[in-house]
Amino acid sequence: MDRRQFLGAAASAAVSSVFTSAQTQQASSRHYVQQRAGVGPYLRTKVGKQPNIFVISADMVSPDLYHPDRPLSKLVRLPNIRSLMADGTFFSNAFCTVPLCAPSRASYMTGRYSYIQGNGERAPEGLETQLRPNDIIFPEYLRADGYVTRQAGKGHLGTKKFLDAFGENDQPWDRWSPPVFDDEAFLAHQRRLGVKPQKYSREIVFRMQDRMTPGNSAGGWIVQEDGKPFPFEAQYSCFLATRAVEMLRSITSTENPAGHPIYLQLDIFDPHQPFSIPAGYEQREKELRREIGLPDSYNSVRQRDFMKDPDEPEILDVYRKYWGIYDPQTLIDYRVAYILQMEIVDRAIGIFLEELRRSGLYDNSIVVFLSDHGEMNGRRAMVDKGVYLYPDVLRVPLVVKPAVKAQGRVVKDSVSLLDLSQTLLDAAGIAPEASFDGVSLIPLLRGEVAPQRDGLLFFGGWHVGVNFACGLEHRTAEGRHFLYAYNLSSPNDELYDLNAVDAVNLIDQPEYAKVREEMIRLLGEQLERDPRWIGYWAEFRVARYNSLPKTNGDMQLFAKPV
Repeated sequence: MDRRQFLGAAASAAVSSVFTSAQTQQASSRHYVQQRAGVGPYLRTKVGKQPNIFVISADMVSPDLYHPDRPLSKLVRLPNIRSLMADGTFFSNAFCTVPLCAPSRASYMTGRYSYIQGNGERAPEGLETQLRPNDIIFPEYLRADGYVTRQAGKGHLGTKKFLDAFGENDQPWDRWSPPVFDDEAFLAHQRRLGVKPQKYSREIVFRMQDRMTPGNSAGGWIVQEDGKPFPFEAQYSCFLATRAVEMLRSITSTENPAGHPIYLQLDIFDPHQPFSIPAGYEQREKELRREIGLPDSYNSVRQRDFMKDPDEPEILDVYRKYWGIYDPQTLIDYRVAYILQMEIVDRAIGIFLEELRRSGLYDNSIVVFLSDHGEMNGRRAMVDKGVYLYPDVLRVPLVVKPAVKAQGRVVKDSVSLLDLSQTLLDAAGIAPEASFDGVSLIPLLRGEVAPQRDGLLFFGGWHVGVNFACGLEHRTAEGRHFLYAYNLSSPNDELYDLNAVDAVNLIDQPEYAKVREEMIRLLGEQLERDPRWIGYWAEFRVARYNSLPKTNGDMQLFAKPV
């Protein structure tokens, strides 16, 4: 039996019961993430060999690009991501907790709602932007329990925790933008291919508020600095996928003679702007330009000359001015480029999946695809994301291919990226003695009824502007699915139908008054009972006093002796 056959056979034996509980048994002794210091206690809950786990993340993926309920998704070619959907479970109502890179990644890596409320590039002095040293991210548990752990790509929540989880040779880059001009490994990769650094041949540039001065660049189409075509093989997403393949080959050929289980995390920056579209997509671009239009809400904003709508919180007007998408054709360019960039991501993912298949690991491993947050994709004359709560920036793709194919199951229950850590640790037979906000999705992967849980919470903080928002999603007794958002920096609340393609604020429509009151009450209950949200609750109980149950008590939250 050669090494490839051994790995496949060992993995197959290990995972036959990964998503069942028949062989579950609780270990009699504690283990620790840091054994000598007694930090991070956990129990082993399963016997037998643990499954290999591969997590692939993209950055800022709009539901337009993947969700089957979105008409635009029919135009997007994602054969590799859709193959994962066909082999696994697609969670059609998956959400992030904060629609920003660092806070969202902190949430799903720790399994807890994040105290980080901003990215480090724009946060003021004193605002947390990195995880604390005593936080534990879930790959640390895997590594402590014998997994060989590796990572390639974006980190953006502080390098310290990634080094703890993936070793001192890990190179996670800790900023929002890709290091295409200063990643020495990437530049060496380009030199090996005989490719010179990139420059834009066509660049998407928005306008400042005067509607004349060039403003933010969203990137665009790239060539080599000498004007020659830029090949896909030298594009950054392809490089990251190639790097992950090299890591996997190294592990399976020389580094892992004992056959330890593997955890590998591939964190791709694309399709986040600035776009970098290489050669080879010219015909595809022409096809998309014949099909791509503008969102209804963009046309509505344009008709009112980009002025703020009375029912909008001020933060949306800030972002609209920040992006300055006054020219409809420029938005068409953006939407076309965004799809092309996502198709590049899919192609890069295909490189890694092909290696899993070639090595005999694909069928018997857990493979996850997700994004850290969503994207506006032109709605309300905005792109990107920010510190506001709108369905399209909160929705995320989440696909889990278990070690045994699930044959294209779709789960409509609401789930959170918070659930990722609990799910993977559960599958590995690791039960930390710590508090988590997520739940294991293994019952849903087995086709069982989802456990009862409160509506998922969402938060905003500091980015282009400041908006310490909080909100939740909730299904009514009639099965309608809504998002309620309370903006601490605005008198305007928001209420959205989560099934709408281009959602409008329903907060003041009389027919939704009952839903509004119900969601205010539910949000109040969650804010009041969790001491982490005291800062939100202190204002919310005053501002929405008439909609909340009346209680006696000191509004100063005076601490009484017990």
